[in-house]
Amino acid sequence: MKIISFGCRLNTFESKIIEGLLSDQEDLFVVNTCAVTSEAERQCRQMIRKISREYPDMKIIVTGCAAQLDAQKYAEMPQVYKVVGNIEKLDREKLLFGPKIQVSDIMSSQTNVPVISDFESRTRAFLQIQQGCSHACTFCIVHKARGKNKGLLPDQVILQAKRFVKKGFLELVLTGVDIASYPYGLNDLLKRIIKEVKGLKRLRLGSFDPALMTDEFIDLWTDNEVMMPHLHLSMQSGDNMILKRMGRRHSCEDVLNACHKLLSKRKDFVFGADLIAGFPTETEEMFLNTLLFVKEAPISLIHAFPYSERPSTPAAKMPLVDMKIRKERAFKLREVGARLLNLKLAEFEGKRVNVLIEQNGIGYSENYLKVKTNSDKTGEIVSVLIEKRNENELVGSV
Repeated sequence: MKIISFGCRLNTFESKIIEGLLSDQEDLFVVNTCAVTSEAERQCRQMIRKISREYPDMKIIVTGCAAQLDAQKYAEMPQVYKVVGNIEKLDREKLLFGPKIQVSDIMSSQTNVPVISDFESRTRAFLQIQQGCSHACTFCIVHKARGKNKGLLPDQVILQAKRFVKKGFLELVLTGVDIASYPYGLNDLLKRIIKEVKGLKRLRLGSFDPALMTDEFIDLWTDNEVMMPHLHLSMQSGDNMILKRMGRRHSCEDVLNACHKLLSKRKDFVFGADLIAGFPTETEEMFLNTLLFVKEAPISLIHAFPYSERPSTPAAKMPLVDMKIRKERAFKLREVGARLLNLKLAEFEGKRVNVLIEQNGIGYSENYLKVKTNSDKTGEIVSVLIEKRNENELVGSV
């Protein structure tokens, strides 16, 4: 079988499970879709048509968030053999047998979070601790595609983390749809991992909701070297009125205070952020507030994209910003992001950083900056003297 995965890391994890479930099926091609933007859906449909042309003898199964939200649309594509939802895609029987459309009500599901057992050649292990979201930001439909917030039990997380370390992974990344809302308490879980998972060198968090950056959370970086000095924040905007209209639970001031507290704990802390450009009602002044925010925070790793209206969301009914303006603002944010990253990289020239080598001598520093080295020690953490910087990476030698 073959599989292609769009969108978030959760889809990547679940595709790994599907590969195992269908490893004996030579005539199946699974497309694990994303629905976070209209462009993501367009790319999924385009890929389905391309697969049909290139692999005419294979049966195409469509799953993932886009399939969950509009199964009929994909079932009507002549190239599609079967459509299964986000619950059903982890069930071999549902994937192979039954009607053409098998998509259940995910909002009523209490399905457990799946455990991923390995990542083959990767040197960083990703562990999904949580699934779903119980918030309803006005621009987002992920909660409708992934269901309500639910989590892996703490003992299961600890057990799996220990297994990863035993397999030789030095770095663990906790991920999910909304890990900040991990139902059994994220701070307590992190404390347990630090204390109980012996041999773990690095602990990272996936994309994080800044509303949960409490003092207790920030204190985890005090005297805990296993906690890596990097966070990617699902900020979305640097203007308080837009944040309110998005239904976000944080203010710009909340995030600025938290970022500077973290910098006081670890001076080498690096922040990333997701930002939506051209959200409905966003004026030029509001957009400029976002530009000012990323400089003040400071944000060094920016993921900016134009707002994409999703059907049946409150934001789609608000006064829209012209698409040309949305794209221009996203481009400006990326330009500013490139300059901010360059300034951050410059701070490390002539210094030594610890790098986990992933492949071909390339790896990441503790604060998640990409580093190109002359080392062949894949899977090991090495001390690297930074000699220069390129456009988006550091270059050095051991």
